Amino acid sequence: VVNKIFSNISSINAFHSKFLLPELEKRMQEWAETPRIGDILQKLAPFLKMYGEYVKNFDNAMELVKMWTERSPLFKSIIQDIQTQKVCGSLTLQHHMLEPVQRIPRYEMLLKDYLRKLPQDSPDWKDAEKSLEIISTAASHSNSAIRKMENLKKLLEVYEMLGEEEDIVNPSNELIKEGQILKLAARNTSAQERYLFLFNNMLLYCVPKFSLVGSKYSVRTRVGIDGMKIIETHNEEYPCTFQVSGKERTLELQASSEQDKEEWIKALQNTIEAFQQRNETFRNAIAKEYEDMPIEVSKAELGKRAPRWIRDNEVTMCMKCKEPFNALTRRRHHCRACGHVVCWKCSDYKAQLEYDGNKLNKVCKDCYQIIRGCTDSEEKKKRGILEIESAEVSGNSVICSFLQYMEKSKPWQKAWCVIPKHEALVLYMYGAPQVCSEEIV
Repeated sequence: VVNKIFSNISSINAFHSKFLLPELEKRMQEWAETPRIGDILQKLAPFLKMYGEYVKNFDNAMELVKMWTERSPLFKSIIQDIQTQKVCGSLTLQHHMLEPVQRIPRYEMLLKDYLRKLPQDSPDWKDAEKSLEIISTAASHSNSAIRKMENLKKLLEVYEMLGEEEDIVNPSNELIKEGQILKLAARNTSAQERYLFLFNNMLLYCVPKFSLVGSKYSVRTRVGIDGMKIIETHNEEYPCTFQVSGKERTLELQASSEQDKEEWIKALQNTIEAFQQRNETFRNAIAKEYEDMPIEVSKAELGKRAPRWIRDNEVTMCMKCKEPFNALTRRRHHCRACGHVVCWKCSDYKAQLEYDGNKLNKVCKDCYQIIRGCTDSEEKKKRGILEIESAEVSGNSVICSFLQYMEKSKPWQKAWCVIPKHEALVLYMYGAPQVCSEEIV
Protein backbone atom coordinates (compact mmCIF):
# COMPACT_ATOMS: atom_id res chain seq x y z
CA VAL A 1 0.00 0.00 0.00
CA VAL A 2 2.83 2.40 0.87
CA ASN A 3 4.47 1.73 -2.52
CA LYS A 4 1.17 2.36 -4.29
CA ILE A 5 0.70 5.64 -2.38
CA PHE A 6 4.16 7.06 -3.12
CA SER A 7 4.65 5.51 -6.58
CA ASN A 8 8.16 6.22 -7.98
CA ILE A 9 8.99 9.10 -5.61
CA SER A 10 12.25 7.41 -4.48
CA SER A 11 13.49 7.38 -8.11
CA ILE A 12 12.57 11.06 -8.50
CA ASN A 13 14.41 11.90 -5.27
CA ALA A 14 17.47 9.89 -6.38
CA PHE A 15 17.56 11.73 -9.74
CA HIS A 16 17.58 15.12 -8.01
CA SER A 17 19.99 14.30 -5.21
CA LYS A 18 22.54 12.37 -7.32
CA PHE A 19 22.38 14.15 -10.68
CA LEU A 20 20.45 17.42 -11.12
CA LEU A 21 21.32 19.13 -7.81
CA PRO A 22 25.09 18.25 -7.83
CA GLU A 23 25.41 19.42 -11.48
CA LEU A 24 23.68 22.74 -10.75
CA GLU A 25 25.66 23.32 -7.53
CA LYS A 26 28.92 22.66 -9.38
CA ARG A 27 27.93 25.07 -12.15
CA MET A 28 27.07 27.79 -9.60
CA GLN A 29 30.61 27.50 -8.24
CA GLU A 30 32.01 27.87 -11.78
CA TRP A 31 29.55 30.61 -12.83
CA ALA A 32 32.25 33.25 -13.40
CA GLU A 33 33.93 31.05 -16.04
CA THR A 34 30.78 29.27 -17.38
CA PRO A 35 27.63 31.42 -16.90
CA ARG A 36 25.08 28.96 -18.31
CA ILE A 37 22.66 26.25 -17.15
CA GLY A 38 20.85 25.42 -20.43
CA ASP A 39 23.34 22.69 -21.33
CA ILE A 40 22.78 20.91 -17.98
CA LEU A 41 19.01 21.18 -18.22
CA GLN A 42 18.91 20.01 -21.83
CA LYS A 43 20.96 16.95 -20.91
CA LEU A 44 18.85 16.06 -17.84
CA ALA A 45 15.40 17.41 -18.74
CA PRO A 46 14.31 14.19 -20.54
CA PHE A 47 14.56 12.38 -17.19
CA LEU A 48 11.87 14.69 -15.79
CA LYS A 49 9.37 12.59 -17.71
CA MET A 50 9.56 10.17 -14.78
CA TYR A 51 7.24 12.63 -13.01
CA GLY A 52 4.51 11.44 -15.40
CA GLU A 53 4.17 8.14 -13.54
CA TYR A 54 3.83 9.94 -10.19
CA VAL A 55 1.25 12.39 -11.60
CA LYS A 56 -0.80 9.60 -13.23
CA ASN A 57 -0.90 7.77 -9.91
CA PHE A 58 -1.78 10.90 -7.91
CA ASP A 59 -5.59 10.44 -7.85
CA ASN A 60 -5.21 6.80 -6.84
CA ALA A 61 -2.71 7.80 -4.14
CA MET A 62 -5.18 10.34 -2.69
CA GLU A 63 -7.90 7.66 -2.62
CA LEU A 64 -5.59 5.19 -0.85
CA VAL A 65 -4.63 7.74 1.82
CA LYS A 66 -8.31 8.57 2.41
CA MET A 67 -9.39 4.91 2.46
CA TRP A 68 -6.70 3.73 4.89
CA THR A 69 -7.17 6.75 7.14
CA GLU A 70 -10.82 5.72 7.48
CA ARG A 71 -10.17 1.98 7.74
CA SER A 72 -7.13 1.82 9.99
CA PRO A 73 -6.89 3.78 13.27
CA LEU A 74 -3.18 2.85 13.44
CA PHE A 75 -2.50 4.26 9.95
CA LYS A 76 -4.40 7.45 10.86
CA SER A 77 -2.46 7.77 14.13
CA ILE A 78 0.93 7.39 12.39
CA ILE A 79 0.02 10.00 9.76
CA GLN A 80 -1.16 12.45 12.44
CA ASP A 81 2.04 11.93 14.47
CA ILE A 82 4.18 12.68 11.41
CA GLN A 83 2.14 15.77 10.52
CA THR A 84 2.70 17.27 13.98
CA GLN A 85 6.49 17.21 13.51
CA LYS A 86 8.14 20.58 13.03
CA VAL A 87 9.71 19.54 9.71
CA CYS A 88 6.19 19.17 8.22
CA GLY A 89 5.41 22.85 8.74
CA SER A 90 1.84 22.18 9.97
CA LEU A 91 0.88 20.81 6.54
CA THR A 92 -1.02 17.59 5.82
CA LEU A 93 0.42 14.55 4.06
CA GLN A 94 -1.73 15.42 1.03
CA HIS A 95 -0.15 18.90 0.83
CA HIS A 96 3.34 17.40 0.84
CA MET A 97 2.36 14.80 -1.77
CA LEU A 98 1.31 17.65 -4.08
CA GLU A 99 4.84 19.13 -4.05
CA PRO A 100 6.27 16.74 -6.71
CA VAL A 101 3.21 17.42 -8.90
CA GLN A 102 3.91 21.17 -8.70
CA ARG A 103 7.66 20.77 -9.24
CA ILE A 104 7.69 20.60 -13.05
CA PRO A 105 5.38 23.62 -13.55
CA ARG A 106 7.73 25.53 -11.21
CA TYR A 107 10.75 24.55 -13.32
CA GLU A 108 8.83 25.69 -16.41
CA MET A 109 8.00 29.05 -14.80
CA LEU A 110 11.59 29.65 -13.62
CA LEU A 111 13.04 28.72 -17.01
CA LYS A 112 10.63 31.09 -18.81
CA ASP A 113 11.73 33.86 -16.45
CA TYR A 114 15.39 32.97 -17.11
CA LEU A 115 14.85 33.19 -20.90
CA ARG A 116 13.05 36.56 -20.60
CA LYS A 117 16.09 38.02 -18.88
CA LEU A 118 18.65 36.24 -21.08
CA PRO A 119 19.97 38.15 -24.15
CA GLN A 120 19.06 36.33 -27.37
CA ASP A 121 22.67 36.35 -28.51
CA SER A 122 23.73 34.52 -25.32
CA PRO A 123 25.50 31.18 -25.91
CA ASP A 124 23.02 29.66 -23.44
CA TRP A 125 19.92 30.76 -25.36
CA LYS A 126 19.47 27.71 -27.66
CA ASP A 127 20.10 25.14 -24.92
CA ALA A 128 17.75 26.93 -22.50
CA GLU A 129 15.03 27.21 -25.18
CA LYS A 130 15.30 23.51 -26.01
CA SER A 131 15.17 22.65 -22.29
CA LEU A 132 11.99 24.72 -21.89
CA GLU A 133 10.38 22.81 -24.77
CA ILE A 134 11.11 19.46 -23.07
CA ILE A 135 10.01 20.66 -19.61
CA SER A 136 6.78 22.20 -20.97
CA THR A 137 5.75 18.80 -22.34
CA ALA A 138 6.25 17.22 -18.92
CA ALA A 139 4.41 20.13 -17.20
CA SER A 140 1.20 19.65 -19.18
CA HIS A 141 0.68 16.29 -17.43
CA SER A 142 0.90 17.94 -14.00
CA ASN A 143 -1.61 20.75 -14.50
CA SER A 144 -4.78 18.64 -14.21
CA ALA A 145 -3.55 17.06 -10.97
CA ILE A 146 -2.78 20.54 -9.59
CA ARG A 147 -6.32 21.72 -10.37
CA LYS A 148 -7.76 18.70 -8.56
CA MET A 149 -5.55 19.29 -5.54
CA GLU A 150 -6.50 22.99 -5.42
CA ASN A 151 -10.15 21.90 -5.32
CA LEU A 152 -9.30 19.44 -2.51
CA LYS A 153 -7.57 22.24 -0.57
CA LYS A 154 -10.68 24.40 -0.90
CA LEU A 155 -12.84 21.53 0.36
CA LEU A 156 -10.54 21.17 3.37
CA GLU A 157 -10.94 24.89 4.12
CA VAL A 158 -14.75 24.63 3.95
CA TYR A 159 -14.61 21.47 6.08
CA GLU A 160 -12.79 23.45 8.81
CA MET A 161 -15.24 26.37 8.49
CA LEU A 162 -18.08 23.92 9.14
CA GLY A 163 -16.43 22.71 12.34
CA GLU A 164 -15.36 19.41 10.70
CA GLU A 165 -18.94 18.19 11.03
CA GLU A 166 -19.87 17.71 7.36
CA ASP A 167 -18.18 14.95 5.35
CA ILE A 168 -17.48 16.97 2.19
CA VAL A 169 -13.78 16.19 1.58
CA ASN A 170 -14.16 13.88 -1.38
CA PRO A 171 -12.41 14.06 -4.78
CA SER A 172 -15.82 13.81 -6.48
CA ASN A 173 -17.10 16.94 -4.70
CA GLU A 174 -16.51 20.34 -6.26
CA LEU A 175 -17.24 23.73 -4.71
CA ILE A 176 -19.13 25.82 -7.29
CA LYS A 177 -20.02 29.00 -5.37
CA GLU A 178 -20.26 30.36 -1.84
CA GLY A 179 -21.46 33.58 -0.28
CA GLN A 180 -23.69 35.45 2.11
CA ILE A 181 -27.43 35.57 1.54
CA LEU A 182 -30.56 36.64 3.42
CA LYS A 183 -33.36 34.23 4.21
CA LEU A 184 -36.94 35.50 4.35
CA ALA A 185 -38.73 34.11 7.38
CA ALA A 186 -42.31 32.89 6.90
CA ARG A 187 -43.49 33.86 10.39
CA ASN A 188 -42.14 37.39 10.58
CA THR A 189 -41.03 40.17 8.29
CA SER A 190 -37.34 40.15 9.18
CA ALA A 191 -34.65 38.75 6.90
CA GLN A 192 -32.04 36.54 8.55
CA GLU A 193 -28.36 36.37 7.60
CA ARG A 194 -27.31 33.01 6.16
CA TYR A 195 -24.38 31.56 4.18
CA LEU A 196 -24.57 29.20 1.20
CA PHE A 197 -22.05 26.64 -0.07
CA LEU A 198 -23.02 25.31 -3.49
CA PHE A 199 -21.39 22.03 -4.53
CA ASN A 200 -21.84 19.97 -7.67
CA ASN A 201 -24.23 17.63 -5.80
CA MET A 202 -25.72 19.65 -2.91
CA LEU A 203 -26.42 23.06 -1.39
CA LEU A 204 -25.43 23.63 2.23
CA TYR A 205 -27.63 26.23 3.93
CA CYS A 206 -25.65 27.52 6.92
CA VAL A 207 -25.99 29.80 9.92
CA PRO A 208 -23.00 31.98 10.93
CA LYS A 209 -21.69 31.34 14.43
CA PHE A 210 -19.34 33.36 16.59
CA SER A 211 -15.67 32.43 16.30
CA LEU A 212 -12.42 34.10 17.34
CA VAL A 213 -10.50 32.30 14.57
CA GLY A 214 -11.86 32.88 11.05
CA SER A 215 -15.40 32.43 9.72
CA LYS A 216 -17.36 29.52 11.15
CA TYR A 217 -20.76 28.15 10.19
CA SER A 218 -23.11 25.41 11.27
CA VAL A 219 -25.15 23.57 8.65
CA ARG A 220 -28.88 24.12 9.06
CA THR A 221 -30.01 22.17 5.99
CA ARG A 222 -28.42 20.08 3.26
CA VAL A 223 -30.46 20.32 0.04
CA GLY A 224 -29.62 17.81 -2.69
CA ILE A 225 -29.25 18.98 -6.30
CA ASP A 226 -31.27 15.96 -7.41
CA GLY A 227 -34.83 17.22 -7.96
CA MET A 228 -33.98 20.84 -7.10
CA LYS A 229 -35.89 23.70 -8.81
CA ILE A 230 -35.09 27.43 -8.91
CA ILE A 231 -37.94 29.94 -9.11
CA GLU A 232 -37.44 33.68 -9.53
CA THR A 233 -39.84 35.50 -7.18
CA HIS A 234 -41.01 39.11 -7.06
CA ASN A 235 -41.61 40.84 -3.75
CA GLU A 236 -42.22 44.61 -3.56
CA GLU A 237 -40.95 44.86 0.02
CA TYR A 238 -37.99 42.56 -0.53
CA PRO A 239 -36.26 42.97 -3.91
CA CYS A 240 -33.78 40.51 -5.47
CA THR A 241 -35.51 37.38 -4.16
CA PHE A 242 -35.60 33.84 -5.53
CA GLN A 243 -36.73 30.45 -4.29
CA VAL A 244 -34.76 27.21 -4.00
CA SER A 245 -37.10 24.24 -3.86
CA GLY A 246 -35.56 20.86 -3.02
CA LYS A 247 -36.73 17.48 -1.76
CA GLU A 248 -35.50 18.31 1.74
CA ARG A 249 -36.65 21.93 2.05
CA THR A 250 -37.84 25.04 0.18
CA LEU A 251 -35.97 28.30 0.87
CA GLU A 252 -36.92 31.85 -0.09
CA LEU A 253 -33.72 33.84 -0.34
CA GLN A 254 -32.79 37.49 -0.88
CA ALA A 255 -29.58 38.46 -2.68
CA SER A 256 -27.67 41.70 -2.00
CA SER A 257 -28.26 43.02 -5.55
CA GLU A 258 -29.84 42.09 -8.88
CA GLN A 259 -26.42 41.07 -10.19
CA ASP A 260 -25.81 38.84 -7.15
CA LYS A 261 -29.27 37.31 -7.61
CA GLU A 262 -28.60 36.58 -11.31
CA GLU A 263 -25.23 35.02 -10.46
CA TRP A 264 -26.78 32.71 -7.86
CA ILE A 265 -29.66 31.68 -10.15
CA LYS A 266 -27.27 31.03 -13.04
CA ALA A 267 -24.86 29.01 -10.83
CA LEU A 268 -27.71 26.94 -9.39
CA GLN A 269 -29.35 26.27 -12.75
CA ASN A 270 -26.03 25.33 -14.39
CA THR A 271 -25.28 22.97 -11.51
CA ILE A 272 -28.73 21.35 -11.79
CA GLU A 273 -28.33 20.88 -15.56
CA ALA A 274 -24.82 19.43 -15.19
CA PHE A 275 -26.05 17.07 -12.43
CA GLN A 276 -29.00 15.86 -14.54
CA GLN A 277 -26.81 15.33 -17.59
CA ARG A 278 -24.19 13.48 -15.56
CA ASN A 279 -26.81 11.27 -13.91
CA GLU A 280 -28.51 10.46 -17.21
CA THR A 281 -25.18 9.45 -18.74
CA PHE A 282 -24.36 7.45 -15.62
CA ARG A 283 -27.71 5.63 -15.58
CA ASN A 284 -27.42 4.75 -19.27
CA ALA A 285 -23.88 3.50 -18.78
CA ILE A 286 -24.84 1.43 -15.73
CA ALA A 287 -27.86 -0.08 -17.48
CA LYS A 288 -25.75 -0.99 -20.51
CA GLU A 289 -22.98 -2.30 -18.26
CA TYR A 290 -25.32 -4.68 -16.47
CA GLU A 291 -27.00 -5.77 -19.72
CA ASP A 292 -23.77 -6.35 -21.60
CA MET A 293 -21.71 -7.70 -18.69
CA PRO A 294 -20.61 -11.19 -19.70
CA ILE A 295 -21.56 -14.04 -17.41
CA GLU A 296 -18.29 -15.91 -17.45
CA VAL A 297 -19.55 -18.84 -15.39
CA SER A 298 -22.62 -20.66 -16.73
CA LYS A 299 -25.26 -22.03 -14.38
CA ALA A 300 -24.00 -25.55 -15.00
CA GLU A 301 -20.46 -24.52 -13.99
CA LEU A 302 -21.35 -22.51 -10.86
CA GLY A 303 -19.12 -23.66 -8.03
CA LYS A 304 -17.12 -25.91 -10.35
CA ARG A 305 -14.99 -23.19 -11.92
CA ALA A 306 -13.49 -20.07 -10.30
CA PRO A 307 -15.18 -16.89 -11.64
CA ARG A 308 -13.62 -13.62 -12.74
CA TRP A 309 -14.23 -11.13 -9.94
CA ILE A 310 -15.86 -7.88 -11.06
CA ARG A 311 -13.66 -5.01 -9.81
CA ASP A 312 -15.04 -2.90 -6.95
CA ASN A 313 -14.57 0.34 -8.86
CA GLU A 314 -16.58 -0.95 -11.84
CA VAL A 315 -19.90 -0.88 -9.95
CA THR A 316 -21.53 1.60 -7.60
CA MET A 317 -24.60 -0.43 -6.65
CA CYS A 318 -25.33 -4.02 -5.65
CA MET A 319 -25.59 -6.16 -8.79
CA LYS A 320 -28.51 -8.08 -7.25
CA CYS A 321 -30.78 -5.64 -5.38
CA LYS A 322 -29.43 -2.49 -7.15
CA GLU A 323 -29.09 -0.61 -3.83
CA PRO A 324 -26.18 1.92 -3.88
CA PHE A 325 -23.07 1.02 -1.89
CA ASN A 326 -21.73 3.12 0.99
CA ALA A 327 -18.79 2.80 3.35
CA LEU A 328 -20.75 1.93 6.51
CA THR A 329 -24.05 0.14 6.11
CA ARG A 330 -23.82 -1.31 2.58
CA ARG A 331 -20.28 -2.35 1.75
CA ARG A 332 -19.06 -4.35 -1.23
CA HIS A 333 -18.72 -8.15 -1.13
CA HIS A 334 -17.88 -10.65 -3.86
CA CYS A 335 -19.88 -13.77 -4.59
CA ARG A 336 -17.31 -16.58 -4.80
CA ALA A 337 -19.46 -18.45 -7.31
CA CYS A 338 -20.28 -15.83 -9.99
CA GLY A 339 -17.80 -13.06 -9.07
CA HIS A 340 -20.46 -10.32 -8.92
CA VAL A 341 -20.17 -7.42 -6.47
CA VAL A 342 -23.08 -7.53 -4.03
CA CYS A 343 -24.09 -6.01 -0.69
CA TRP A 344 -23.95 -7.93 2.60
CA LYS A 345 -27.66 -8.68 2.52
CA CYS A 346 -27.39 -10.31 -0.89
CA SER A 347 -24.23 -12.25 0.04
CA ASP A 348 -25.37 -13.63 3.42
CA TYR A 349 -25.28 -17.23 2.15
CA LYS A 350 -22.69 -20.01 2.14
CA ALA A 351 -22.32 -22.94 -0.21
CA GLN A 352 -19.72 -25.65 -0.89
CA LEU A 353 -17.73 -24.81 -4.02
CA GLU A 354 -16.16 -27.67 -5.92
CA TYR A 355 -13.29 -25.60 -7.32
CA ASP A 356 -12.23 -24.74 -3.76
CA GLY A 357 -12.16 -28.31 -2.44
CA ASN A 358 -15.84 -28.21 -1.44
CA LYS A 359 -15.13 -25.62 1.27
CA LEU A 360 -17.95 -23.33 2.40
CA ASN A 361 -17.72 -19.95 0.65
CA LYS A 362 -19.73 -16.72 0.72
CA VAL A 363 -22.14 -16.65 -2.24
CA CYS A 364 -25.09 -14.54 -3.39
CA LYS A 365 -28.69 -15.70 -3.00
CA ASP A 366 -29.12 -16.59 -6.71
CA CYS A 367 -26.00 -18.76 -6.79
CA TYR A 368 -26.94 -20.36 -3.47
CA GLN A 369 -30.30 -21.47 -4.83
CA ILE A 370 -28.77 -22.80 -8.06
CA ILE A 371 -25.94 -24.67 -6.31
CA ARG A 372 -28.20 -26.10 -3.59
CA GLY A 373 -31.01 -26.72 -6.07
CA CYS A 374 -33.69 -25.04 -3.95
CA THR A 375 -36.37 -22.45 -4.74
CA ASP A 376 -37.41 -19.28 -2.88
CA SER A 377 -40.25 -21.08 -1.10
CA GLU A 378 -37.98 -23.96 -0.01
CA GLU A 379 -35.36 -21.50 1.16
CA LYS A 380 -38.00 -19.67 3.22
CA LYS A 381 -38.81 -22.91 5.04
CA LYS A 382 -35.16 -23.36 5.99
CA ARG A 383 -34.86 -19.89 7.47
CA GLY A 384 -35.10 -19.53 11.21
CA ILE A 385 -38.34 -18.45 12.87
CA LEU A 386 -36.67 -15.25 14.06
CA GLU A 387 -35.75 -14.16 10.52
CA ILE A 388 -39.20 -15.03 9.15
CA GLU A 389 -41.08 -13.12 11.83
CA SER A 390 -38.84 -10.08 11.47
CA ALA A 391 -38.66 -10.19 7.65
CA GLU A 392 -40.88 -7.15 7.16
CA VAL A 393 -38.64 -4.96 9.35
CA SER A 394 -35.38 -6.60 8.22
CA GLY A 395 -36.06 -5.88 4.57
CA ASN A 396 -36.21 -2.16 5.29
CA SER A 397 -33.37 -1.85 7.76
CA VAL A 398 -30.06 -0.05 8.16
CA ILE A 399 -28.52 -3.31 9.40
CA CYS A 400 -29.78 -6.67 10.67
CA SER A 401 -28.12 -9.90 11.82
CA PHE A 402 -27.88 -12.38 14.68
CA LEU A 403 -26.30 -11.12 17.91
CA GLN A 404 -25.66 -12.75 21.26
CA TYR A 405 -26.96 -10.97 24.34
CA MET A 406 -26.85 -11.68 28.06
CA GLU A 407 -29.05 -10.58 30.94
CA LYS A 408 -28.09 -10.73 34.62
CA SER A 409 -27.88 -14.28 35.99
CA LYS A 410 -28.92 -15.72 32.61
CA PRO A 411 -26.76 -17.46 29.99
CA TRP A 412 -25.95 -15.96 26.58
CA GLN A 413 -28.89 -16.06 24.15
CA LYS A 414 -29.14 -15.67 20.40
CA ALA A 415 -31.39 -12.92 18.98
CA TRP A 416 -32.18 -11.54 15.53
CA CYS A 417 -31.45 -7.79 15.78
CA VAL A 418 -32.70 -5.06 13.46
CA ILE A 419 -32.20 -1.27 13.22
CA PRO A 420 -35.04 0.04 10.98
CA LYS A 421 -34.20 2.57 8.30
CA HIS A 422 -37.15 4.95 8.65
CA GLU A 423 -37.58 5.14 12.43
CA ALA A 424 -35.76 6.68 15.35
CA LEU A 425 -32.50 4.95 16.26
CA VAL A 426 -34.06 1.81 17.80
CA LEU A 427 -32.65 -1.69 18.06
CA TYR A 428 -35.32 -4.41 17.72
CA MET A 429 -34.40 -7.76 19.28
CA TYR A 430 -36.44 -10.81 18.24
CA GLY A 431 -36.16 -13.61 20.80
CA ALA A 432 -37.37 -17.23 20.45
CA PRO A 433 -39.54 -19.13 21.04
CA GLN A 434 -42.41 -16.68 21.58
CA VAL A 435 -40.86 -14.29 19.01
CA CYS A 436 -41.59 -11.31 21.20
CA SER A 437 -39.82 -8.11 20.30
CA GLU A 438 -38.06 -5.66 22.56
CA GLU A 439 -37.25 -2.07 21.66
CA ILE A 440 -34.03 -0.54 22.93
CA VAL A 441 -33.67 3.17 22.27
